Amino acid sequence: MRKGLTENYLTVYEEKLFLLKSTFMKGYSMITLDFEKMGGLIPAIIQDHETGEVLMLAYMDEKTLNLTLETGKTWFFSRSRNKYWMKGEQSGNVQDVMEVYTDCDADSVLIKVKQHGGAACHTGNRSCFYVKREDDQWVEHSNPLFNPDEVYKK
Repeated sequence: MRKGLTENYLTVYEEKLFLLKSTFMKGYSMITLDFEKMGGLIPAIIQDHETGEVLMLAYMDEKTLNLTLETGKTWFFSRSRNKYWMKGEQSGNVQDVMEVYTDCDADSVLIKVKQHGGAACHTGNRSCFYVKREDDQWVEHSNPLFNPDEVYKK
């Protein structure tokens, strides 16, 4: 087994160019991610590598996963804008990839990152998950770290 690889785990800084065509080493066999199950996209859960906090959920296709692994920065496919984007390309709040996992069905990924700039959400919040269900209603616990109107000028 290559240095830095364990079952369902890839340390990107050590092995970022090893993963091509979205294939992971698992023991002595290969795992190929299933992009076809959801029409070419897989969910990507982005988590702070130190705290474990879930920062965001986005979607990747094979191209953006490979870009993520090659550059060490997170890349996604925007379903609403129908385009590729790198996290932080406008805000400067980039994410350095620390580890990449796949689930048991090989149809989603968990990416542990070092979040720069504090905020992962386009609303300026640290996490996209700042709305909580409380007493049969959704309650916003918003604490923006920046003003999105100033950062994302059109």
